[in-house]
Amino acid sequence: MATSGIPDSSFMKATIMKFGGTSVEDASAFRNVAAIVRSAAGSAPTIVVSAISGFTNSLLLSVEKAIAGDARNATRSLDQDFARHTSIAGELLTPDARANFDQAIAAARTEIRQLHKIISAHPVTSPPLQDEIVAYGEYLSSQLLAAVLREYGMVARQVDARRCIKTDENYGNAMPLPETIEATNTEVRPLLQSAKIPVLGGFIGSTAKGVTTTLGRGGSDYTAALVGAALDAREIQIWTDVSGVLTADPRIVAEAQTIPVLSYQEAAELAYFGAKVLHPKTIQPAIDRSIPVRVCNSRKPEQAGTLIVSESEAAPQTIKAIAHKNGITTVQVTSFRMLGAYGFLRALFEVFDRHHTAVDVVTTSEVSVSLSIDDAGRLPELVSDLEQLGSVEIERDRTIVSVVGEGLRNTPGIAARVFSVLSDINVSMISVGASSVNLTFMVDQEYAAETISRLHRACFETETIEASGARGVRVQASVGQLVHTQEVPD
Repeated sequence: MATSGIPDSSFMKATIMKFGGTSVEDASAFRNVAAIVRSAAGSAPTIVVSAISGFTNSLLLSVEKAIAGDARNATRSLDQDFARHTSIAGELLTPDARANFDQAIAAARTEIRQLHKIISAHPVTSPPLQDEIVAYGEYLSSQLLAAVLREYGMVARQVDARRCIKTDENYGNAMPLPETIEATNTEVRPLLQSAKIPVLGGFIGSTAKGVTTTLGRGGSDYTAALVGAALDAREIQIWTDVSGVLTADPRIVAEAQTIPVLSYQEAAELAYFGAKVLHPKTIQPAIDRSIPVRVCNSRKPEQAGTLIVSESEAAPQTIKAIAHKNGITTVQVTSFRMLGAYGFLRALFEVFDRHHTAVDVVTTSEVSVSLSIDDAGRLPELVSDLEQLGSVEIERDRTIVSVVGEGLRNTPGIAARVFSVLSDINVSMISVGASSVNLTFMVDQEYAAETISRLHRACFETETIEASGARGVRVQASVGQLVHTQEVPD
């Protein structure tokens, strides 16, 4: 058995298959997953599954009720979600298997009720207890999926991911520790060597003392990548409800297309700047071990999806996708003390570090620095400290738009052509060259959809269109080409 983090060279490399919450939202979805896993039975599948759709939100809301002192209703608020689990089990499991799962549901409800009571009496203890409660989403879905796979003739075993993913004590957003590699091999590899299918809940881990932690929202993707890296997997598959990574958000652009191949760097930029199909942390463990990542549609498994590899060729139009992130706040700090001064930027970023607030985009001039943040929860405290450095201006309801593609930095005229499409939309905080694959800028959130739609039409669609700009902007678009905008009378 390999427990040192060094893979067993005689063993077939595992295929990590992560299924998101919408992929296990009801009995029909569980059937789809079972069929997909059965088709991959010859490639040593290792399953990572999210909580069933919506359950994590319900668990978090129940914690809020308990903190407010209403432990009874906190537990009752989960009745419908527990019923969804038992309904799926009733439809898919034999009576004996269903009875076993019903016992697991009853035990979970009792344990959650006790935790709600403790939180209600002592709200200050809520961070670790919140993780303990929220972990039941993945714990129950992995138990249910393992039972369903057995019903379909597969030898599946639930593995409590808390025994694999070892983390620090940053509850709610824990960071994995190096011990994860050995722990994962110890728990998972013996099952694979005996031709069993391990089924782990994503998103959850535990500290060195065995206390439950969670990896942050979207953390099931991260779990899949961590398990894949630990096992030196053949491939990490992210099964979701869309056919791969798309050229834009399909809720904004109905014509968004699947991107066949992305590089790690392209995918990381898209994930960080708002592409919902991937968690921003997913790519790094895959990069560390050069493991391909494939994004697939669990509702249309016959479609190829998107393959993410170490290198990919530049697209003919250079631009491969347009990502965006709403709800951004920009902070501008202006001070003439910046002129010729040492240490100003260090002092500035120390403020954000002290208040545990991540910065997305930074632009500077001689006397001012503009930064964007997507978590404004500590903004009053931030502003108070930043005012010790200079005057502070805040703008809310902004959107980061990121244009991504290999070779973007070295393609002449890309920036000019992108912004010509947006000549009547105010653009700020332009960042070009910080990454070889990324051009990023900011717009008011009310213009975000129009911005993304225009760029997508110009980059990926073929027909001549009339953009709905305030001054009547005509855009000629062709495949793989951006052309300059021409003002026309209204």
